[in-house]
Amino acid sequence: MADVETRSPQAALDPHLSHVRGADSPPLIETTIGAAFDARAAATPDAIALIVPHQQVCWTWAELKVRVDAVAAGLLALGLAPGERVGIWAPNCAEWTVTQFATAKAGLVLVTINPAYRLAEVEYALNKVGCAALVTAAAHKGSDYLAMLRELGAPALPSARLPSLRLIVTTGTDTHDGFLPFAALAADGPADPGFEIGADDAVNIQFTSGTTGFPKGATLSHRNILNNGQYVGAAIGLSPADRVCIPVPLYHCFGMVMGNLACLVHGATMVYPSEGFDPLAVLRTVEAERCTALYGVPTMFIAILNHPDFAAFDLGSLRTGIMAGSPCPIAVMREVIDKMHMRDVTIAYGMTETSPVSFQSAMDDPLDLRVSTVGRIQPHLEVKLIDAEGRTVPRGETGELCTRGYSVMLGYWDDPARTAEALDGDGWMHTGDLATIDEDGYCRIVGRIKDMVIRGGENIYPREVEEFLLTHEHIVDATVVGVADARYGEELCAWIIPRAGASLDGEEIRAWCRAHIAHFKVPRHIRFVEQFPMTVTGKIQKFLIREQVEAELAGRT
Repeated sequence: MADVETRSPQAALDPHLSHVRGADSPPLIETTIGAAFDARAAATPDAIALIVPHQQVCWTWAELKVRVDAVAAGLLALGLAPGERVGIWAPNCAEWTVTQFATAKAGLVLVTINPAYRLAEVEYALNKVGCAALVTAAAHKGSDYLAMLRELGAPALPSARLPSLRLIVTTGTDTHDGFLPFAALAADGPADPGFEIGADDAVNIQFTSGTTGFPKGATLSHRNILNNGQYVGAAIGLSPADRVCIPVPLYHCFGMVMGNLACLVHGATMVYPSEGFDPLAVLRTVEAERCTALYGVPTMFIAILNHPDFAAFDLGSLRTGIMAGSPCPIAVMREVIDKMHMRDVTIAYGMTETSPVSFQSAMDDPLDLRVSTVGRIQPHLEVKLIDAEGRTVPRGETGELCTRGYSVMLGYWDDPARTAEALDGDGWMHTGDLATIDEDGYCRIVGRIKDMVIRGGENIYPREVEEFLLTHEHIVDATVVGVADARYGEELCAWIIPRAGASLDGEEIRAWCRAHIAHFKVPRHIRFVEQFPMTVTGKIQKFLIREQVEAELAGRT
């Protein structure tokens, strides 16, 4: 457990202002992920590093190191150069973890791609950052990845639509004509790229949607994410005695940083219960592997608690975990503590651009604070809340949350304009989130400046969905808002103005969306209208749309 010092804002700051700093200890790790991985394998070689029941994987740190070194050597032997980007498009699996650590050791930049991405999205992601190689599953949840890649010109690479891509590697044991199987990546050569990798070098690019509709590639360094893993893990007291059940996706910081890297730094075991979230698989895995920690967004915990076979499983090994992604209802938190034995469960807040966590509750925080706040600031970080003029607001007042410190991204890949919009000259990351900080340093997230919707932990920017809808030949205009939902926190609602004479229905539009964009971006509620409520200056009054739809939905229940 983190000591009291790491939870106390420094006295040098004006206590009347919403400006807090984390403690200066424990010290920052000033090394690379590859060096930290080698140190862990040397320190606890015979401890279990990774358990993946659906692949019958149970590897020690020494065994994982053999595989990581072989794949790092293989990537280098295939001609990948320092700083080149390697995409990974796959659900949670052992190959994902091997690739994460192997690319870090080889001096490559891992580009994490959402398994829900469809053709246009993966094409954009691969080309935006110029991926030279891609590690991919063959298929997942009805998405045929290889068919999509063939449509983009694979396996004859580079292709007109994928001009940077030279290599595609497939996970799993099956072979696919023209694609390199993952097992064939292993090589006997050196895992060392032959040049010095710096802690401040880029190691990961994660896509986060933007208000312009095009995803931005948040570029993160070894120092960024390795240290965030350190402090997140310390806040829940991780040690080599712990086994962390990770049902959250690895492509996101929640899985690969708060999960994998926290386990790496503290020597805990990474446990993946299934490829994608499955509440029954979580229950089975926690019981069978005696997991001590469990991660998830609130909707995951709700699904686990409400599974019809919940009472049949022994979850007594659990003691802690992390909930993040969206606000947690207090009744759910009580059930997690009482029925799942997670007495030390914590809440965390952050964003991809800050590696991700900047606030986290403590294991001994009172229950009401673990639900109503996102805790206090993490070590070596600084946060202030500002008004529209950039002035720090008094304690208790609402302002935009800005973060500074080791966790702030290097920038958006090849996008200096949008980097400058988010990062100011003094190093502050402007999050767009509205928050308050009380006299004890506890932070409450109260709203968002940016028009973002959080559906079950997935961040969705309506503008991106709107621009996609406008590609439909029979849609004249579209606007998208988030409306309250009991299960997911928020769901998307699209108001659509059809082209004159066109005949559209909601299910037709949803089916069209499902064929082209990630499932979580598909609007659940669709209304066909003649016009939108507008201000006198021509801006859509989205709050009126939200209020009207929520009133309709409430009247229906």
